[in-house]
Amino acid sequence: MPEIFNSSKASKAGTSAAKTPVRSDEAQHSEVEAVSDPAPVHRLTEEKRKAKHVDEYSSVMRKEKPSHRVFAAYAPKPENTRFDSQHADEQVLLLLRQSLITQIKYVFVILGLIFVPVLFNAVGMLDFLPARFQLIANLGWYLIVASYTLEVFLSWFYNVYIITDERIIDVDFHSILFKNVSYAKLDNIEDITATTAGFLGSVFDFGDIKIQTAGAVTQFEFASVPHPSRVVAFLNELLIEEEQEKLDKRAN
Repeated sequence: MPEIFNSSKASKAGTSAAKTPVRSDEAQHSEVEAVSDPAPVHRLTEEKRKAKHVDEYSSVMRKEKPSHRVFAAYAPKPENTRFDSQHADEQVLLLLRQSLITQIKYVFVILGLIFVPVLFNAVGMLDFLPARFQLIANLGWYLIVASYTLEVFLSWFYNVYIITDERIIDVDFHSILFKNVSYAKLDNIEDITATTAGFLGSVFDFGDIKIQTAGAVTQFEFASVPHPSRVVAFLNELLIEEEQEKLDKRAN
């Protein structure tokens, strides 16, 4: 129990001590306040650390403007962007897709498929069919081309690489019914390398980033993403900030 009487007054006569008692509930309240004082300070420190904006510690992101483009392959500080397993206080700092240059080959393939019926009609390859069946064949072909185009677009759009203030996420979209999501915390990252290969990669500044981790998934690969050197520099800044946060947390 807390002390109720002052020790210097306890040695006096009982009548004198009885005139100056300290209420037990006040003493208990004072003791509880003394014990609980450090907690709000720690919470404020933690909230301040969590609320720290990426521009405060990243020179790479400081130069970037928030991205508003939905179909961007390189989207720094994207607005209105969330994902399924995102934590309540987790911030998406960078969203990546394969460079649009890598999709040009699919554009040429789709254009070639579109002109196949035109070629067939020009050389008369379908003349043995009645006109009605020729129309059905052409419509069926274009339906297949449209399905292929949609599949190519969805595969590019939903295969994303996300960097947050807590972890990296690799979303592999295989179909509407199946996708594979891998993630690793920033403090599990051990090594980061960037590779730019080929003429197009050098001219249009895209390449592969390989991230070695100590987690369940030992290696992540961001394939054909824009500005690989810039992304690696940003990841290194995140790792430095993560170490600094650990030191600050221990100090508090």
